[in-house]
Amino acid sequence: MTRTVADKRAAFRTLHQQGCFVLPNPWDVGSARMLQHLGFAALASTSSGYAWSTGRPDYAVTLAGVLQHLTALCEAVDLPVNADFESGFASDPEGVAANVGLAVQAGVAGLSIEDRDIEAPFGLYAPAFAVERIRAARAAIDRSGEDVILVARTEGLLHAADAITPAIDKLVAFAAAGADCLYAPGVRDKSHIATMIRAVAPKPLNVLVVDTAWNVAELADLGVRRISIGGALARAAWGAAIAAAEQIRAGAFDGLAGGTPAKRLNDAFAGFV
Repeated sequence: MTRTVADKRAAFRTLHQQGCFVLPNPWDVGSARMLQHLGFAALASTSSGYAWSTGRPDYAVTLAGVLQHLTALCEAVDLPVNADFESGFASDPEGVAANVGLAVQAGVAGLSIEDRDIEAPFGLYAPAFAVERIRAARAAIDRSGEDVILVARTEGLLHAADAITPAIDKLVAFAAAGADCLYAPGVRDKSHIATMIRAVAPKPLNVLVVDTAWNVAELADLGVRRISIGGALARAAWGAAIAAAEQIRAGAFDGLAGGTPAKRLNDAFAGFV
């Protein structure tokens, strides 16, 4: 690796200042290195993709495991890594702050904190308490003295797709509490995206790809600063592997024909040795 942690954090900060970039989500060291090889400027971890790679469902990972995973990703590539840090692995603001400090030590260039209630997985923290948690995360980053991007997420649209106004209200409050970037996964309507961008400006908005008919240019034209895909790339990989395995179980090997040639993989990873 040639970039220092400080170099990667500075580069990540610069990416958020203008333009639009795609933040793909690797689930292990190999996928992270391949995405660097393919020319992406930054990466984000995926809690679901990581969980599946360990044979567990989403939200069944531990703080210790995620910190180890983040450390491995950050050390494996020269790119900035944004951590999918779920709900901070704590409910109370003090616990969130302590865990954010540990994530900063893992080498991340950014991290996201959700408003999902860890005691009630399909519930959300009340707005005022969610803001306290973001404020605590901001204070923890500031105390560290490190230039780490804080992303504040509201998960409401994943459970109530029409709850646009409450989502925007939370994003605005999170911005005021010190979040550097705002994120409401599940927004599907371009007019709603545009409204969110105006509401949190001049801070950047992250958008999760939920419609594969979208393209980077049209999201950039709306004013989206960064685009992520969550666990979608991991699901695509699992989809190909499961389809091939099901064909093998049925007695055929046709599904193996679409595999990436070993030479391409070896050539790509040789640059990291």
